[in-house]
Amino acid sequence: MTLDWTWEERAGGLVAGVDEAGRGPWAGPVVAAAVILQLGKCPPGVNDSKQLAEPVRERLHDDLCAQVIFGIGSASVAEIDALNIHWATMLAMERAVAALGRAVDHVLVDGNRLPRWQHAATAIVEGDARCHSIAAASIIAKVTRDRLMRGLDAECPGYGWARNKGYGTPDHARSLAALGATIHHRRSFAPVRAVLAPASQSCG
Repeated sequence: MTLDWTWEERAGGLVAGVDEAGRGPWAGPVVAAAVILQLGKCPPGVNDSKQLAEPVRERLHDDLCAQVIFGIGSASVAEIDALNIHWATMLAMERAVAALGRAVDHVLVDGNRLPRWQHAATAIVEGDARCHSIAAASIIAKVTRDRLMRGLDAECPGYGWARNKGYGTPDHARSLAALGATIHHRRSFAPVRAVLAPASQSCG
């Protein structure tokens, strides 16, 4: 599967690509990015963020942010627990598009579902591997969230978030069992709910 400009060309006008990072982790927010690329122009090496090594993602994130129009949106742990992860993700995507600060003609969204918005939009399964705008958004969303989790790791050490980014790794599971949940843990997620102590930690 290779990236091409077919989706942007079909949409026409001013097009934004949208992707998210952080649906699956046990801790931290879900983050979305919206990116507007000039048709045919994209920094070399842009691809689905999952296919890129971390140093490459970091470099491309900085290159993209210096060259393109982008917006970031997120949904908090409280919103994830209140809405569920699907609708919190949709909310983060809405906020990312709003953060562009300009009206767009069409939005290309990674996945098979769209937020409940008024934008003309297309959902593209595996869009981050097929569409340049979505691939760029995947990198910005992923690096933005990874950096945020490294910051939370410094505030709330012991859970390995700088390494695992809040995902349910064995070391995270062991730390959660030993230390209890923090305010940054998603209580609606079963592994967190299963180990909640009567008085959870409040670091951060």
